Amino acid sequence: MPFALYILALAVFVMGTSEFMLAGLLPAIATELDVPLGTAGLLTSAFAIGMVLGAPIMAAFARRWPPRLTLLICLLLFAGSHVIGAMTPQFSILLITRVLSALANAGFLAVALSAATTLVPANQKGRALSILLSGTTLATIAGVPAGALLGSALGWRATFWAIVLLCVPALLGVLRGFTPVTGRLVPGSSAPRLRVELGELAKPRLILAMALGALVNGGTFTAFTFLAPVVTESAGLADGWISVALVTFGIGSFLGVTVAGRLSDQHSGLVLGVGGPLLLAGWIALSLVASHPLALMILVFIQGVLSFGVGSTLITRVLYAASRAPTIGGSYATAALNVGAAAGPAIGGYGLATSVGLLAPIWVASVLAAIALLIMLLAGRTHAESPSTAPSRKHRRSALRNG
Repeated sequence: MPFALYILALAVFVMGTSEFMLAGLLPAIATELDVPLGTAGLLTSAFAIGMVLGAPIMAAFARRWPPRLTLLICLLLFAGSHVIGAMTPQFSILLITRVLSALANAGFLAVALSAATTLVPANQKGRALSILLSGTTLATIAGVPAGALLGSALGWRATFWAIVLLCVPALLGVLRGFTPVTGRLVPGSSAPRLRVELGELAKPRLILAMALGALVNGGTFTAFTFLAPVVTESAGLADGWISVALVTFGIGSFLGVTVAGRLSDQHSGLVLGVGGPLLLAGWIALSLVASHPLALMILVFIQGVLSFGVGSTLITRVLYAASRAPTIGGSYATAALNVGAAAGPAIGGYGLATSVGLLAPIWVASVLAAIALLIMLLAGRTHAESPSTAPSRKHRRSALRNG
């Protein structure tokens, strides 16, 4: 795999650390800024909303720019937002900085996803996506727990400053690993008109893939965002176990996205047909055994594997379905990821504020996974294969049948 792909994964690691680190910092932020825990959870939703809005806007605005220029601008904006966030004493300003950093993250990820598909053969998009998303999963293994420990020792603001410092090697990596033409379309080709690329959104196959990705990712973010109070209050563990739970989930997610990356290009139906029902069963089981520490940790690992394995496979389907939108197709995948990430924690936070209790986010994850599974079954796509760029006659007939 090209070196530039690993550079993108490094930057995604930095941004993923920032995106996920709030799962372990929300109680401290809520206490210092004097807001309810459910309100503090809006920081995650604000970030996701910024991602949803920013992905298509940034991708469309910068679609003619060299990928390296767009990536550098996004990284600089991302770092600057964290500087402000680390200094502000007001929750409202912190909320705004999360939106700004999300816009930068969205632009970066949208361009990175599109660029990644040009760095590998057309039938290896799943492999490329797994490497790119490994930056996110490694963030849950190393970056997020380290941020939680740093926040416990020096305060949550220290983690924001740490993100700023981590942006430096990411910036240097993009400068050194990307040339002005790295990640562009194949030489001799030209980008379709923006209207043509936007027209891809009218295709049922793309809409279905995006909707399923949003539902599964929504459940993942809902449970992950509010994992800390489940660990400390439902299971009765000490605060230090929050980092253990985050690492456990991260190891599972890394395994899930790695295995799915090997399978999603040719056997996505198998991943979804097996992983989808298991994902739903896992969320239900987790809600039932949350008061038992050992069972909780085991299921946190299993759900990390399943949620990222199923979720990354669905996002691979988005990239295949958006293959005729080469400059902004990555923004469709980014939007699919973050529509769920915005709605899920907001619903989970509302559940926390009502009589549903601390396990409300887990039940929200269960409901979203159930809806996704039902849609897959009704659409008859559980065992469908992702198309290649040079499909066989059998695959072409299958693609026509599936829309």
